[in-house]
Amino acid sequence: MNKLTHFDDNGQAHMVNVGDKPNTHRIAIATGTITMLPETFQLIEMGAHKKGDVLGIARIAGIQASKRTSDLIPLCHPLALSHVSLEFKLNKEESSIRCQVRAETTGPTGVEMEALTAVQVALLTIYDMCKAVDRGMVMGDIKLLEKSGGKSGEWKAA
Repeated sequence: MNKLTHFDDNGQAHMVNVGDKPNTHRIAIATGTITMLPETFQLIEMGAHKKGDVLGIARIAGIQASKRTSDLIPLCHPLALSHVSLEFKLNKEESSIRCQVRAETTGPTGVEMEALTAVQVALLTIYDMCKAVDRGMVMGDIKLLEKSGGKSGEWKAA
């Protein structure tokens, strides 16, 4: 097992030095799901929510969050993202919405945290917009699906 990189030899937290790492094209794909009451799902699916286009607003929120990840996660490097996309898949049988984010950059460090942050904030935005009709929504199964680029190369979830 590799050692934790955010601690120095004395056990003190620090920002990892990526100054000597080469710039490579990096991609991360993350996902998560929010489950709700069938009535809430129907409001979103039909675009009938009085607050407007829930998924459109959640998409913008996720993109914004990806760009602000280093402001939220203390030891993350600020990145110049070259691309962020969010896709929502609606599952009527389970009254759930799956959010998948693809984040890309060319740089010395990966974009996993940006993709994961975008997923979380997009799901939180759905919750926020719908909590007046369904406070019991559940967010979960948030995870990295794959990443590429950098010294460690390709990785895919089992």
